[in-house]
Amino acid sequence: MTPLILTSMADIHNVTADTIIDVRSPAEYAEDHLPGAINLPVLSDAERAQVGTIYKQASPFAARKVGGALVAHNTANHLRGALADKDGAWQSLIYCWRGGQRSSAFSTILDQVGWRVKLLQGGYQSYRREIVKTLYKTPLPHRLMLISGSTGTAKTALLHQLVAKGAQVLDIEEIAAHRGSLFGGMGITQPSQKMFETIIASRLATLDPNKITFVEAESSKVGERLIPPSLWALMSNAPRIQITASVDIRSSFLCRAYSNLIQDKMALSDLLSKLRPYHSGERIDQWHAQAQINDWQTLASELIKYHYDPRYDKSAEVKNTPVFSVDLPDLNDNTLALTAEKLSAKFS
Repeated sequence: MTPLILTSMADIHNVTADTIIDVRSPAEYAEDHLPGAINLPVLSDAERAQVGTIYKQASPFAARKVGGALVAHNTANHLRGALADKDGAWQSLIYCWRGGQRSSAFSTILDQVGWRVKLLQGGYQSYRREIVKTLYKTPLPHRLMLISGSTGTAKTALLHQLVAKGAQVLDIEEIAAHRGSLFGGMGITQPSQKMFETIIASRLATLDPNKITFVEAESSKVGERLIPPSLWALMSNAPRIQITASVDIRSSFLCRAYSNLIQDKMALSDLLSKLRPYHSGERIDQWHAQAQINDWQTLASELIKYHYDPRYDKSAEVKNTPVFSVDLPDLNDNTLALTAEKLSAKFS
């Protein structure tokens, strides 16, 4: 077995392994794991709890004996299952919580089979320390350009077009699985805060810090996830491109972009009710009525005029003069593609 000692995020991206294997329990893996890692647990969640109880209530020796039997059994199942088709040239990087008994036991068996095995020294904890160092303790070297604009100006769609033009992009909303506003849920569970940070750090590690990276202007919280401090500091001081479009154009775009809410009136009604602290009961009731009669265009226009635009006008981002402004005649794919081409040529 060969130990792998992490000294930077780049070490993970440069590792020569066909498969990264997380042998922790499914719950540990679900909260966060190394990018691209698969989960081959040597203890299930219930088994891990069982061994922990024996450790506390009986003795470490008794816990290790029970744990050893469970690890051997589960490792045998993985050898007959997920690893059954691996040939002799296959290589793996294996880790557990802190590079202790679970990963060592699993690695020893794979090594005895004849596979070349790397063992992450310090386990997941060593990787998490690198994440914290990167996103909490160290200034990021990247050059960001914010895509700024009020709700409905198709900023995310523009980011996608920039990707198609070959520009560097960090799509924070895609990583967070949330579009950032009260209505921004995507119908899927957001990643944990740790997983959110893992994906951000992984994406940043693949970007050339000497080139412009386009990022949508966000508040510091995207859904329930907080943008980590080093990235937020960079975003707070980054230059911005201002995107504008008329209310009618933006409301039409919102009706298309949020079609999932149009199809779920109950969910939409719940979200509209959450705006009661900010608007009169009469206005909220009016918005509910518009939703019930499918007057989506009017509802979207009024949400823009009375809720989103006033808040955007008070936001921190509008205090900084944009380095470039684009007023869009429509928000169709062709217009966004042409805009992305212009921005990419000017700033990339």
